[in-house]
Amino acid sequence: MKLQRCVTHIQEHQRNDHRIVIIVFSTIGAFACLCTAICFFACRYCRRTHNNAKSSHGMQFEHKRVSYNDIFKATDGFSLDNLVGRGAFGTVYRATMNLETQDIIVAVKVLDLQNQAGSKTFLTECKALRNIRHRNLVKVLSSCSSIDHNGTDFKALIFEFMPNGSLETWLHPTACTARPFEALSLTQRMDIAIDVATALDYLHHHGTVPIVHCDLKPSNVLLDGEMIAHVGDFGLAKFLVQQDIMISHSAISTGIRGTIGYIPPEYGMGAQASVQGDVYSYGILLLEIFTGMSPTDEQFVDGMSLPKLVESSFPESIMEIVDHKLFLINGGRKQTGDYTHELDGIHQCLLTVIQHGLMCCNELPSDRIDIHDFVKELNSAKEKLLG
Repeated sequence: MKLQRCVTHIQEHQRNDHRIVIIVFSTIGAFACLCTAICFFACRYCRRTHNNAKSSHGMQFEHKRVSYNDIFKATDGFSLDNLVGRGAFGTVYRATMNLETQDIIVAVKVLDLQNQAGSKTFLTECKALRNIRHRNLVKVLSSCSSIDHNGTDFKALIFEFMPNGSLETWLHPTACTARPFEALSLTQRMDIAIDVATALDYLHHHGTVPIVHCDLKPSNVLLDGEMIAHVGDFGLAKFLVQQDIMISHSAISTGIRGTIGYIPPEYGMGAQASVQGDVYSYGILLLEIFTGMSPTDEQFVDGMSLPKLVESSFPESIMEIVDHKLFLINGGRKQTGDYTHELDGIHQCLLTVIQHGLMCCNELPSDRIDIHDFVKELNSAKEKLLG
């Protein structure tokens, strides 16, 4: 008969120690797995909460956020009577809302979410406008990210209302439909040019990171009750980590950004958005302000363009291509006691402005003037005009 081997006390003790080790490591492993799972789900929850907050609020506002019903009532059900204009990514309505403990007139931009770029435009504008404050930028007052009465996603931005509309309606009679056309004087055009250049200088050089507007044109320059210019519509804006390097994708992958006639030539060859690209668009805008000619005018065919036309007339024939309406005020010619001296000041001012406007429109980005330096030149030209 076989008998079981005797288990010594030492062997029994080793076996117990082995069991304890297994239990301890199993407990630690289970606890680690539990902690990992808790951390995983906590991270997902925080991320979802952050994204929902980002989607719902978009930006931190000084004033209360508004609901879809608030906007629906303020625009009389999005009545055509309150329609201000339509753009590529949305529609703008005039509305009266209580945002600052009193009723104020605002502009409500309703994003077109049927367009895939609509939601992206909303987030881009929120991001751009969240951290910028300048007298020559359109002030955003609130936002709305909700659903409409049909359960469809609804996004809107609420801006301060600009009673004098866009610069485009003051430059081109065909764009002015809401009121009788009235031309801008030379002094007014100088002030607007300085306002826009100052806004770009702020965006390019005085924020936490440089911001490229990417769609500078007359319809995106709005005028308040005192004819002070404000740059708006940041739906295509780009944020630069450092000069000429974008956070988002390049123009090759996202398509050319901007409006035909104002797009810098390098964007058409796949270059990334840059502050020099904004300078080019500003140069075109400046030439348009002082010549009254749109860069998409029918006369610009067979390789001819607004910069080439202006350059061919500079400096000898510059007075022949400037918009002669800028010399008229209230239907009559402005005259002073020393009109000859005044004309000399006007001529010197226009020479300076046009010369530097052409420098903005150079084909090579590296040859373009920096907007910060251009602000100084514009102020100097204004002094010549007033001097």
